Amino acid sequence: MKLIHKLSIAIACAALAVVQLSSCKKGLDYDNVGAMSPENVWKDSTMIQAYLSDIYGGLLPKWPFNGSASDEGISTPRSLGDYQRGIISASSEASNTKLDYKYIEKINYFLDNLAKAPATVISAERNSRFAAEAKFWRAWTYWGMVRQVGGVPLVLHTQDYLNKPSLFVPRNKTSECIAQIVKDLDDAIQVLPASYPNASQDYGRITKVAAMAFKGRVLLTYASPLFNPGGDAARWQSAYNACKAAVDAAVSAGHALHPNFRNIWYQERNKEVIMVNQFWYPIHANTFNGIRAEPFTRDASNNNQPLLSLLLAFPKRDGSPMQFDKNQLGDPAYNAAFMNDFYTNRDDRFYATVFYGGTPYPTPDQIPPSYVSGNSYWNVWKYDAASGRYTNASLVIHPGIPGNPGITGFFDRKGLDTTVTSALVYQSGTDWPEIRFAEVLLNYGECANELGKSGEALQVLHDIRQRAGITPGAGNTYGITATATAGIRDAYIRERQVEFAFEGRRFDDLRRWKRYDILNSQGGRHGLYITLKDGQMVTASENIMDPATRAKFTARYVDNLDGDAGVKFNLDLNHWFFALKPDQISQSQNVLLQNKEWGGSFDPLQ
Repeated sequence: MKLIHKLSIAIACAALAVVQLSSCKKGLDYDNVGAMSPENVWKDSTMIQAYLSDIYGGLLPKWPFNGSASDEGISTPRSLGDYQRGIISASSEASNTKLDYKYIEKINYFLDNLAKAPATVISAERNSRFAAEAKFWRAWTYWGMVRQVGGVPLVLHTQDYLNKPSLFVPRNKTSECIAQIVKDLDDAIQVLPASYPNASQDYGRITKVAAMAFKGRVLLTYASPLFNPGGDAARWQSAYNACKAAVDAAVSAGHALHPNFRNIWYQERNKEVIMVNQFWYPIHANTFNGIRAEPFTRDASNNNQPLLSLLLAFPKRDGSPMQFDKNQLGDPAYNAAFMNDFYTNRDDRFYATVFYGGTPYPTPDQIPPSYVSGNSYWNVWKYDAASGRYTNASLVIHPGIPGNPGITGFFDRKGLDTTVTSALVYQSGTDWPEIRFAEVLLNYGECANELGKSGEALQVLHDIRQRAGITPGAGNTYGITATATAGIRDAYIRERQVEFAFEGRRFDDLRRWKRYDILNSQGGRHGLYITLKDGQMVTASENIMDPATRAKFTARYVDNLDGDAGVKFNLDLNHWFFALKPDQISQSQNVLLQNKEWGGSFDPLQ
């Protein structure tokens, strides 16, 4: 039974108790402890847990479908965000953020009242554990703001709304915020179990391992160039210690890399999952309609269509990088060799992350006679030399198939619920693993590299690549040729791009590394059009993995999928922290100070 289901039952039972007690007990002097009032929450342990469950429900992260924030995917032409294009200002929603204390307030209220709850209402053990879970979420919420803007006002107890002047709290230094976040996490780590004995009821609650892993994530970012441009080794040491401890705790608790990368998202409660938001229909369903190809979805479609940069990022089966030279695509021999490597010689993560035309779409949908089960969905291209234009060939291969075929021919495959048809697209039950063991490993390995522990750093890369089906090769290096810190650092940048593709990590990683230049160097958003050769055609029963069928195609480079040379990556390299919303500064009676990068006096590096 999933956690949220269990928590919903608890809330429903509490509400039922209200009805039963109020209908059975009468008398003017009766203290109706079942009434839904703030005071009565603290007289009933079930209601206390329901309050904590509400915090979980509001803060558990969901599936991120934001590939267009970086060089992972594109949804529609000319949709690149202003921030990515370098169009920024303190008043622009693309480059500012609002400090949101909604859940800080809820958590502080919860902790303050929980501390006063007597043992006759809630046992000391449950009280301590609930407080630890709440402190994790306070750290989580503060970090969500600090990583965007630097230091924020630290409010650690319920505020008196009647004392208006006390509500205007100045920003704490970033270092003070980090110290408080770490303190809350350390408090949680001391109390939380590595796993819950009643897994059927409590699976999904924050564990000691999740708190340790999150602490490692925080300190890794705090040690990275975004917050640590001077490369203070002490910060890297603190991050290394936290990440190494998280790895050790995870292993002791039974966590490990799932042996099959694709099945991380299809085998629930597997050993790789450390922090999870569980989804299931009908109470807490998920939907992947936005990333599905348009013929097989409804209400939204074609988001996260992979860009060329992501398609080429996945290494070959021997761990070596994909070789691509757009200037040689006109050579038939080079093009054929590239196509062979591209489709048949990639690591397992490519096939788990990317859907490509010429194979069956991985859902039960049928659109007869245009598309029937077992056939390939061909999202490929034809080129008209006379007009110099590409047209999508799907409507020719699948006459009458509905919808917009998209603009790349590739789609986001990762985690896609393969059990529901387009009619049931809102009934997905695929869980979101916010923290998985692979991240804990890579965080640890990255810290190790920055401290000169190259052996440890390389071993992590080898383990990650071994799971991806990459062969060891000569020297058991799994295709990693780097041996020194700078080269290994670049290897981590590439590995994280592949391992966490479409998991909402790419843009945050580039920002903490201060490597927007990786995006800017690409200019426009490039594509790879798999194009029918002149005079060639395929049928729905053919498959691009067949060499004879694949020979009917050639790979074509598309320089700008947006169709507009002015739409390109041009991120500002002088703005790394976001601005505070000007109206929030004015509402604070200017107690809140703007960041230096945006004309203010607050230094987020202090």
